[in-house]
Amino acid sequence: MKALVFNTFGGPEVLEYTEIENPMIGHEEILVNMKAIGLNFADIYRRKGNYHLAGKPPFILGYEGAGIVERVGVNVEGIKVGDRIAFADVPYANAEFVAVPFEKAIPVPDSITLNDAASVLLQGLTAHYLSRDSYAVKEKDVVLVHAAAGGVGQLLVQIVNLLGGRVIGLTSSVEKAAAAKDAGAEMVFLYQDDWKKQVIEVTGGKGVDVVFESVGSTLSDSFEVTRVGGTVVFYGMAGGDPAPVDPRMLMDTSKTLTGGDLWNVLTSRAERVARSKELFQWMEEGKVRVAEPAVFALKDGQEAHRYLESRKSTGKILLIP
Repeated sequence: MKALVFNTFGGPEVLEYTEIENPMIGHEEILVNMKAIGLNFADIYRRKGNYHLAGKPPFILGYEGAGIVERVGVNVEGIKVGDRIAFADVPYANAEFVAVPFEKAIPVPDSITLNDAASVLLQGLTAHYLSRDSYAVKEKDVVLVHAAAGGVGQLLVQIVNLLGGRVIGLTSSVEKAAAAKDAGAEMVFLYQDDWKKQVIEVTGGKGVDVVFESVGSTLSDSFEVTRVGGTVVFYGMAGGDPAPVDPRMLMDTSKTLTGGDLWNVLTSRAERVARSKELFQWMEEGKVRVAEPAVFALKDGQEAHRYLESRKSTGKILLIP
């Protein structure tokens, strides 16, 4: 089969599109003929050598995708050849065929395209647990979403809205602000402006109920715009490490800092299927829509990585074998 691999860490130029052996499946695995593969910043970090990476050279990136079942292990029940399957946390996805453990195989309804399934799972399930588990968004909550035009950001904006909250978004450009508003943000401020002052002003001096913080370096700023008794959900460090948080500040302001990681939520197949089912249902009902992805052929993986690193994209990037 063809796969996108690399033998040394470095820039996009280390990626090679080449022929390798087909994966062997175990008794509880499924061989999936890949139709769409999600590209994520974690793939960039792994390519550079500063993020956990499965296997040994030649390395194969990718953890998210969707395709058609080609073969089924002898102990797999409830899935058959020809079924449409997606996954959010299976390694070696940058290839024509992927061995998927049964517990990580998520059925895709006929109403959802495989491109949409590959676009939405990792980021959509992240937005789902953030708004359901890390902080259960309530009717009329005022919610600040960092990087509101990003993949998680746009989905989080939509889910907060359908749960009855109001969204203030933060983005880095006017173009991205337009994307965040299109997703449903009530108002959007730019990082280069005095966004803390703007957030305090539009909330009548009170501050927001919750901040979904994915930048990291802005963590202390997020606390400044959170109301007394409010919550900051820390789930990413796209802008660098956060400064230490003083527990006395939390005590004095009755504020809460909580963390979030998808892998602490997707602990069983039942969790994966149930959460994906709700996400897919929202998509079927038109309550959540997936932005049109940027599509690259898998053989053009170098170009796709460069595009993602440019931070010009506002939605998902897909690789098509």
